[in-house]
Amino acid sequence: MSETRNASAAGRPKAGKELDTAKMPGHWLLARLGKRVLRPGGLELTEKMLAALDVRPSDAVVEFAPGLGTRARMTLAKSPASYTGVERDETAAEMVRGYLNGSEQRCLVGSAEETGIADGSATVVYGEAMLTMQRPPQKVRIVEEAFRVLRPGGRYGIHELCLVPDDLDENKKEEVQNELSAAIHVGARPLTPSEWRKLLASTGFEVTAQSLAPMHLLEPRRLVQDEGLAGALSFAQNVLRDAEARKRVLAMRKVFRRHRQHLSAIALVGVKPGE
Repeated sequence: MSETRNASAAGRPKAGKELDTAKMPGHWLLARLGKRVLRPGGLELTEKMLAALDVRPSDAVVEFAPGLGTRARMTLAKSPASYTGVERDETAAEMVRGYLNGSEQRCLVGSAEETGIADGSATVVYGEAMLTMQRPPQKVRIVEEAFRVLRPGGRYGIHELCLVPDDLDENKKEEVQNELSAAIHVGARPLTPSEWRKLLASTGFEVTAQSLAPMHLLEPRRLVQDEGLAGALSFAQNVLRDAEARKRVLAMRKVFRRHRQHLSAIALVGVKPGE
């Protein structure tokens, strides 16, 4: 299977197409309904993370869990020396391959915990909206893997859901995590900003940049900002046409709104010391 094959939008695999609407993870449901931007802080926070990573033509870039490929396209527009995506889902990996068109561009099917990529072979590693869904030991292993594949001086970026404020009561944390998990049908374990920073620091990174944004994934203004007016209208129409999907989407938005004062999005960039 060629990784440099271009795919038309009509010919790309459909995310989550084989799953039942009532049971599929929330991000696949939203993708099936036409939502392209699935990160908690939207395109604006992704752009801030990428700006802090400062991807250049000399960089060897690795992306963990590229999903639908939105960030891959943004990164490839900067013409890095190489790009490697590591995606657990074969359907998503095939979608990303449709955007690749160079001999030094590839998307592997594999785990971010154990990529198989050589030690010190990357200068930039990043991943978005994937650590949130992992248990604490998996979080650590993924960040350690990023540290391993980076050269000294390499940069690591994350864009994740976070809980605020830093001193949020543990019972409230558990309540928010449980309700999020039930709504999106995936275990959600966001951390506070200080806990995210400690996670990166505990594996050896020096945190050099932090940005926060509201978690407005399903709010009308964010939908238009991320998808454009036509895309937002198309998504809304798809939701209205599908009663089961509409029920799921409204349930997710209800949880997001109920806990809005404690939900945010965070982007961090850390540097591997030694250069």
